[in-house]
Amino acid sequence: MTALAIEGVWKFYGDFPALRDISFSVEPGSCVALLGRNGAGKTTLLKILAGLSRPAKGQVKLFGQDANERSSRASIGVLGHGIGIYEELSAIENLRLFAGLYGLPEPESRAMEWLERTGLERVKDGLVREFSRGMRQRLAVARAFLHNPRLLLLDEPFTALDDRAIAVLQTVLRDALAEGRTVLMSTHQLREALELATHVALINRGKLAFTGSRTQEMLDDPGWIYRNYGEA
Repeated sequence: MTALAIEGVWKFYGDFPALRDISFSVEPGSCVALLGRNGAGKTTLLKILAGLSRPAKGQVKLFGQDANERSSRASIGVLGHGIGIYEELSAIENLRLFAGLYGLPEPESRAMEWLERTGLERVKDGLVREFSRGMRQRLAVARAFLHNPRLLLLDEPFTALDDRAIAVLQTVLRDALAEGRTVLMSTHQLREALELATHVALINRGKLAFTGSRTQEMLDDPGWIYRNYGEA
């Protein structure tokens, strides 16, 4: 069974086709770097995959189920542009809240585990509104990974991170992949993404321009894929 199957997906904003007949599949345990210029359609596609938006045509299946089914959404971890944590709560209150929403056993211990993994255990009782951006991003990483999702959807996860947050994210992503989880990440940070990626998908003006395995050539020269496939 494929982890993710995207079949003939179209999305319109008014008359503008933001996505045009996108089709590709992702095998379990893969890490796909979703590439494309600003406005190419990457965030639009990720919102559809996360069940936050519906395609005009086509369908998306997660582990064989429709992406909009509740059981499918429970298997996803999402890290997007909006950090997605509550500023008036403490770090541990945030994670306890999300652990409860996911119905996790022992929410307190799960929350503490992820605070430790993201280096936030010392500030567990601090209010998020008093955190630096890097600390907030690490808490957002903890929130996205908290319920051990089978599929991780990451939208520009490395953007504006400080060095420590980048290191934390790279570590937990490598751990997730080692455990057989599946990752799809949209990014402009080519080098960081390609070091983790097993596969690459490139969207150009709403259309899928390339999909395939990440090669050593891409790793040696991150701009290679844009020069060869990035322009219509």
